[in-house]
Amino acid sequence: MAKALLGHVGGLDPRMVSEMRRLQQRIRDLEAELTRLQAQNDALAAQSRDEAFSHLQDREPALT
Repeated sequence: MAKALLGHVGGLDPRMVSEMRRLQQRIRDLEAELTRLQAQNDALAAQSRDEAFSHLQDREPALT
């Protein structure tokens, strides 16, 4: 049964193992890039909020 699941008697195909490792590394790289971009986006959003708040404080109050 296990032999049938592996596809042949010799075990895992070295090319398949190599490809799986390459893809796993690619996934780790993409996850790291996503984390970096999310942090950059959060920083830019905070900066934008700070600038918008600063502009609101600089305006003269409306006459009531």
